[in-house]
Amino acid sequence: MNILRYSSLAVLCAFVVSCGKPGDTQEPKEPVRALSAAEEAELRSMAEGVFAVLPDVMPGHDGTTDAEIALGKSLYFDTRLSVNDKQSCNTCHNVSDGAAGVDNEITSEGALGGRGKRNSPTVFNAGFHAMQFWDGRAEDLVAQAKGPICNPAEMAMPSPAAVEAKLKNTKEYPALFAAAYPAEKAPLTFDNVAKAIAAFERTLIASSRFDKWITGDTTALTMAERRGMHTFINTGCISCHNGALFGGNGLQKLGNVQPYASNDPGRFLVTNDPADSMMFKVPSLRLVSRTQPYFHDGSVPTMAKAIELMGWHQLGKKLTSSEVAEIETFLKAL
Repeated sequence: MNILRYSSLAVLCAFVVSCGKPGDTQEPKEPVRALSAAEEAELRSMAEGVFAVLPDVMPGHDGTTDAEIALGKSLYFDTRLSVNDKQSCNTCHNVSDGAAGVDNEITSEGALGGRGKRNSPTVFNAGFHAMQFWDGRAEDLVAQAKGPICNPAEMAMPSPAAVEAKLKNTKEYPALFAAAYPAEKAPLTFDNVAKAIAAFERTLIASSRFDKWITGDTTALTMAERRGMHTFINTGCISCHNGALFGGNGLQKLGNVQPYASNDPGRFLVTNDPADSMMFKVPSLRLVSRTQPYFHDGSVPTMAKAIELMGWHQLGKKLTSSEVAEIETFLKAL
C-alpha cells in the first residue's frame, strides 16, 4: 500500500489510501526472470545515482502554522471560491476518499460549464516540483493557487477583489484569516488566500514502497518491479524522469526525437520564444498508475500506451510489449 499523507501537524489527521488497484503489487502470471546478483548490484547503484527518497517536508513549509494550514484546507474544499458556488480546488484535484489528487477527466469542466485545454495534474507532491502548470508559468504553489480562481474557464471569479469581498461576507472566514495571520491588520486578502491554500497543499505528500527500497529495504519491491526498474533505467526513461519525483524538475520538448502532433505549443504561449515551442514540464511519475488519462492534453487513456508513445516520441525507440509491461509494473510501485 502506498501512503498518501498529510504532514504530522495537530490540525490534520493522517490518512491511508491505496495507490494501486488490487493486483498491482502481485507478480505477473508468467514467471519473471530473476535479476542476477550482478544485475541487482548494478540496479541499486544506478537507482541511488538517479533517484532519491521523497523528503518528509516540502520547501516553504518552515514557519507554517497549524492555523494557516487549517485555513488553507477549508479554502481548498470550499466551492464558494468559484463564481457560482459549484467548484472548489478539490473538484479538479481530488484528494478525498483515497483519490490521487486528480479528477481523471481528459480535461476538467469549469464552474460555468466550459472545459480547460489541459489535463489537471495531481496536487500530491506538487510542492516539490521546480515549477507549476504544464508550461511552467508559475514558480511555486502560491503563484499557482491564484490562477484557477480567476480563470474564466475554471472557477471564474471576476477578480481578486471579488474573492476578498465574498469571503469577508461569510461567517467563518474573517476569524480564520485573523487566526492564520495574526500580525496583519487586514489579513483577509487574495494573496493570503493563495498562501493558505499552498500551506495546505504542502502537506499532501505521497510516498511509496520505492522509498522503502531505495533506503535499504530489499523486500519492498517484487522481482517483477525491480526487473521493470532495470528496464526503465536502461531504456533511457531516466533522461527526463529522475530525482525524487521521477520528473517534475524541468521542461522538455514533447516530440524530442519523433514529432508529436499537438495544437498546443506549450511554453511558447508564455514566452513567445520559438525555442519554447512544444516545451512542457516533465510530469512526476509518482502515483502515475492512478492519474490517467495522460499527457498535457489527456489524450492517452492507458499507462501502457503512454509508455509506448514516450519511448517513440522522446527516445526514438519502438518498445516491445514485454518492455512496456515491465516498465508499467515498476511504475505501479510508485
